[in-house]
Amino acid sequence: MIPGIKLERLTKLAPQPNLNVVSAAGFAAAFSGAFFAVPAHADEDEGGLPPALEFIVENEYIDAENPDFVATVRAGVAVSPAYLGSSEYELGPSAALRLDYVRFPGGFEYGSGDAVGFRRGLGLRGSVGYIGKRDSGDYEEIEGLDDIDRAFEAGFGIGYEQRNYRVFADIRYGFIGHHAWVGDVGADAIAYPIEGLTLTLGPRISLGDERFADEYFGVSEEESARSGIEAYDAEGGVLGAGVLLEARYQFNERWGLEGSAEYMRLMNDAADSPIAESGSEDQYEFRFSLTRRISLDF
Repeated sequence: MIPGIKLERLTKLAPQPNLNVVSAAGFAAAFSGAFFAVPAHADEDEGGLPPALEFIVENEYIDAENPDFVATVRAGVAVSPAYLGSSEYELGPSAALRLDYVRFPGGFEYGSGDAVGFRRGLGLRGSVGYIGKRDSGDYEEIEGLDDIDRAFEAGFGIGYEQRNYRVFADIRYGFIGHHAWVGDVGADAIAYPIEGLTLTLGPRISLGDERFADEYFGVSEEESARSGIEAYDAEGGVLGAGVLLEARYQFNERWGLEGSAEYMRLMNDAADSPIAESGSEDQYEFRFSLTRRISLDF
């Protein structure tokens, strides 16, 4: 899959270290605020909460039984390729926000209020992606190629889901960074072997337009002269295909664990790129995270 976050998880051809992490400070703030929601200087004599937060809790706006908004915060670690097409792997933090359910004014609903948060039936999906920067000077095999800035992608998709399967297609645009179109098509079989445990397994196909392919897999004449790597013009299309296995265990309606293992094989112009030839066409990612479900009633 093309690297990134969906409001579930990102999608990526080759996951990047620090995937889905905007900054260390932002990650720490999001983790402490979303998971624990406890002020640093709470006054125990006054109930342990500031007046504004105490009002919200007392009126059951947070973790309501019939919420208007449900999201899942995920934080953990991931092992993934150092850059698209790399054979080197790096350990880094992994974090994401998954939007599970929203009830809009007028009765329109998006997603599912269930603890697991899977959607049922036909519906739209949000899709957001992040690709970490590539510092080519850090890797001998691509030294002399242009560095690539971080990229943030946003878009939408459509999917159909029932209890034991789902299919989907997503499209995103890189509004910061590569300014290109990318997409993912996938399907999953869904199983519930024991109470609280959900397993999903299914194929993934990743696509990118010519601008995206040339950004991450192309080599210009100038880059070739600096690096000694053969010049290469990459075309867009299907750039990878693979399979994703994911496990999600809910201790209760609020807390859970998630783990995933993904294999992606670069294809077509991505696989033929000298960047992949000096690295690897086989891309893997392993992720392990703690999750916290947040529900709000407006």
